Amino acid sequence: MMFHRAIRCFWLPALIFGCLMPVSAQQPGESVDDVNRLDALEQEVAALRAQLLTVPPAPITPPARVVSTIPTPPKYPTVALTGFLQADAGWVHQDAANQFAIGDAQDGADFRRARLAAKGDVAENVGYLVEFDFAFPGRPTFMDVWMEVRDTSLLGDVKIGQFRHPFGLDGLTSVKELTFIERGLPFAFLPFRQIGAMSSFANEELGTTWAASGFRFPTDPFGGFTSDDGGYGMATRFTAVLWEDENDTVVHVGGAYSFIDPGNNPIRYRSAPEFFDAQANSVTLVTTSIPSFVDTGAMMANNTNLWAGELAATSGSFHAQSEVILSAVDRMGAPNTLFWGASAQAAYILTGEHRPYSRTSGVLGRITPTNNFGANGWGAFEVAGRWSILDLSDADVQGGVLNTATFGLNWYLNKFAKFQFNYVHAFLDSPVNRNSNADILGMRAQVDF
Repeated sequence: MMFHRAIRCFWLPALIFGCLMPVSAQQPGESVDDVNRLDALEQEVAALRAQLLTVPPAPITPPARVVSTIPTPPKYPTVALTGFLQADAGWVHQDAANQFAIGDAQDGADFRRARLAAKGDVAENVGYLVEFDFAFPGRPTFMDVWMEVRDTSLLGDVKIGQFRHPFGLDGLTSVKELTFIERGLPFAFLPFRQIGAMSSFANEELGTTWAASGFRFPTDPFGGFTSDDGGYGMATRFTAVLWEDENDTVVHVGGAYSFIDPGNNPIRYRSAPEFFDAQANSVTLVTTSIPSFVDTGAMMANNTNLWAGELAATSGSFHAQSEVILSAVDRMGAPNTLFWGASAQAAYILTGEHRPYSRTSGVLGRITPTNNFGANGWGAFEVAGRWSILDLSDADVQGGVLNTATFGLNWYLNKFAKFQFNYVHAFLDSPVNRNSNADILGMRAQVDF
């Protein structure tokens, strides 16, 4: 019994000691090579452990995001708010003969236009524009109010509502992009905005446009028409690019025709000398501080035929345009009359910008300064000159002949704001009163958005 206890006492410590021995220690039955290999493995494991502890783990790269190539269809209807204002001021000097002929023209200041509009699309090929003017009499007054169906198979773009009908180069140029404060004297003949429908085509590659419209005449300031006799009209215009080169030189030519059977038979042409001359055509004339210099008075007419020819060019910093308009009035119970007007203008942008040409509308476009007014520049400056004539005397109608010479300086602060300064010298040849002269200095501040 004592022998067994002695053996157990010896065996247990020996077993514990054997378990605590280093692995590298040679055990019975192991060779020296085995021990060396174990030591090498231990050193390699230790080196790998130290390397893992010193090198940060590599970032986990998320899988690449798959972007869908299927376009998201736009949500209709879309709407954008636009508008602009034009604040004018003018000073008038008349000789005694001019005061006697037309009355005392007053200096003045007013908002020539103050418009708000909403435009957009209700489908991929159907658009709209609703524009009102808060400065025109009627306040607010309908301006461009229409819907348009684009790219129809036979009729091109079809527009229905109230809009500017296709007649006249100056008349179809946006008032926000006019070189002078007002359009030239031949504008008095235009049917301009009437309620109706129009079909139009434009080939940008060939540089041609064509449009034809039918309308009721005359339309009141709210887009309405009432008449118990007549009141129809049509207009058509064609334009083409005659010449174009790589230096941004474009030469444009165009022609237009309009036939009008006026509602209730009266037709009237009148105009002031290119300042405060709001809608001075056969429909209405806004009463301003500048009265009409020439006026046919109301003429009872079966109809009138209008013809127009136009020429324009833009090259580098130079641009010019001209047009002539004839009106043949078939009067009731009186001799027929032929009235006419013409204008020619040229301008040069002193700061080197270029006035572009719109191949979709057949008019000259907007000037954009290279450097806006501010820390980086002074914007763009332009000088311009224009001559206009309006002859409203024929047969027994003695409306007078008005010539104007206008000189302008335009300062474009940026693409959306400008100041305009015009000096207008008016020559009035009145069959009733002797010849007379007037001078007008006008200024405009404009911003649009």
